[in-house]
Amino acid sequence: MLRSPRDFFKPKVVGAPEPLREIPVLPSRMIHFFDPSNPKMAVKVPDIAKTVDIMLGNLEDAVPIDRKEAAREGLVKIGKAVDFGNTQFWTRVNSLDSPWFIDDLTRLVGEIGDKLDVIMLPKIQGPWDIHFADQLLAQLEAKYGVKKPLLIHAILETALGVANVDDIANASPRMQGMSLGPADLAASRRMKTTRVGGGHPDYVVRTDPDPNNPNALRPTAQQDLWHYTIGRMVDACVSVGALAFYGPFGDIADLVACEDQFRNAYLMGCVGTWTLHPNQIAIAKRVFSPKAEEVTWAKRVVEAMPDGSGAVMIDGKMQDDATWKQCKVVLNLAQLIASRDPEYKALYGF
Repeated sequence: MLRSPRDFFKPKVVGAPEPLREIPVLPSRMIHFFDPSNPKMAVKVPDIAKTVDIMLGNLEDAVPIDRKEAAREGLVKIGKAVDFGNTQFWTRVNSLDSPWFIDDLTRLVGEIGDKLDVIMLPKIQGPWDIHFADQLLAQLEAKYGVKKPLLIHAILETALGVANVDDIANASPRMQGMSLGPADLAASRRMKTTRVGGGHPDYVVRTDPDPNNPNALRPTAQQDLWHYTIGRMVDACVSVGALAFYGPFGDIADLVACEDQFRNAYLMGCVGTWTLHPNQIAIAKRVFSPKAEEVTWAKRVVEAMPDGSGAVMIDGKMQDDATWKQCKVVLNLAQLIASRDPEYKALYGF
């Protein structure tokens, strides 16, 4: 049974902080991953944190089993030592069915619970996973005197998780958002691709034969394997005020295809993406920030229709309440980014 709506925003444990009524909407163009068990990466964290919107200490995949505890302790050390300023500080813990999950949460909440903003949970299957993590976090927040509620970010990387995406989004007021996990999701769905995100050369549509030249070459267009899932994830997140993110793009060297995949996700409603290597940071920053000309156009429409009512013609194009709403989306995002990024504040003329 569902909890009573009257109880939804009450703490689940005596002494835990009250859940947030609304998820904070902050500049979130990139979630930059680092391995806290790698000393060379750890020493770069303070400088990289100044260049990104979100820094995430990764404890799960890409961290070898024999370094799991070192990653956890490294993250505690970094969390205590580094001043992240207005950069969000996240972690991805090990999956709920792993032997490290309980220690991950207990150690991190106990030592740096007031420094962390979001706990990313991998391989979420359904709302029951969120309920468990929600209750456990409340227990730990109360035990260690954490003053602000830790938020939850779910990774969609199983077929069951995608099937339950709406229930996952509604499972807790802690739900900050979701990310697409294309590699694990591909395996879960039995998809025949070994790529981490992006398209596939065999997933195409082909033009019809030319009736006047039936043997002529028939052009093809490569399709996006993740279009459907991103659409479902965005709708589920937006319906509850949470934020949708694209996940990893694994081909670090292919910056062109990386930018294309990021832009697809941006246009579909994602607020940001993961960056696995420093060379993806600038791409994410550029793609998930509105273009200057789009902001200029949005300003013109909003200035011509201050309250969004009626209809006007601008440069031969009709603008009404629907296009006004579209322009407000672009303008609000530009203002949000300008509040953090002086470069874009100047670019947008704010």
